[in-house]
Amino acid sequence: MIEALVLVRVGSGETTNFMKTVGQEIAKVKGVKNVYRIFGRFDFAVMVEARTSEDLGNLVTDCIRGVKGVVYSETLVIG
Repeated sequence: MIEALVLVRVGSGETTNFMKTVGQEIAKVKGVKNVYRIFGRFDFAVMVEARTSEDLGNLVTDCIRGVKGVVYSETLVIG
């Protein structure tokens, strides 16, 4: 299994309620283990797990970036 930390940025100027909704939608994605609200350049730190690097790529590009409001992500593979 591949573990990674995905740093997620949500569109600027979004309300607190919308941010909460984005976090909840990300948490529903298969392969997402934890979602943390953070401050700084990114809005969320998302712990994910996937079988292969291809699965990881699909998880990030199709599922996490597919959540309405997500504008950018950066993936850090652990290990």
